[in-house]
Amino acid sequence: MSNIAANLRYLRKKKGLTQQQFADAMDIKRSLVGAYEEHRAEPKYDLLKKIADFFDLSMDELVAEKINDKWKPKSIVDGSSLRILSITTDSEENENIELVPVKASAGYLNGYADPEFISELPKFRLPMFNQGTYRAFELKGDSMLPLNPGTVIIGEYMEDWHHIKPGQTYVVVSRTEGVVYKRVAFKFKTDKGLKLLSDNKTYDPYWIEAKDILEVWKAKAFISTDFPEPSNEPTLESLTSMITDMQKTISTMKK
Repeated sequence: MSNIAANLRYLRKKKGLTQQQFADAMDIKRSLVGAYEEHRAEPKYDLLKKIADFFDLSMDELVAEKINDKWKPKSIVDGSSLRILSITTDSEENENIELVPVKASAGYLNGYADPEFISELPKFRLPMFNQGTYRAFELKGDSMLPLNPGTVIIGEYMEDWHHIKPGQTYVVVSRTEGVVYKRVAFKFKTDKGLKLLSDNKTYDPYWIEAKDILEVWKAKAFISTDFPEPSNEPTLESLTSMITDMQKTISTMKK
């Protein structure tokens, strides 16, 4: 349940502002402030972000924390603090897999915590993914070849970034790089963030600072319309057949 109403009322009074003064600071009507504080309405995403910035809070803290005289802010860069995750469910309350296509990836940076934005994304379900929270992201660019642009990566939500494992692939959503699918070089470091690698070696590795990371999704599967080409590498079966043929040829030559 959202704590916006109680938090807004507490923070406004803590700052010594009347409803009208706060309304003027937010460039909204005073009646809206009253509606928000009495839980008759909730501010839209853009206004919510403006309010959080005004009080030097993250949106997660403003919405999910119970802010009072005893409350202390949590560090958002430790990979374990509470973050907002919007999801959708089907008629049986099963979580959907929302698809973030390339054309929606820029909007996802602003709307990832907005239930209305998430509800408008394409959604589907897969029977093998019925435990956990999953999201699908469409690849762009050639940095992760042999996975081609247009491939859809299905990722499982990572609540604690300290569980990220080096050498595995993840979808990382950040303020600086947007939505990227990369391989992680090292474990998550609170003071540095994540070092990301491309499977295409023409791309250089780079770091994303912890404070810029919004979400991390562990890659669990991919969907592609490009079928793998047949391998030219000899198999054990083909090698055995070749040796048998050679033995027959040598035997014939001896006779």
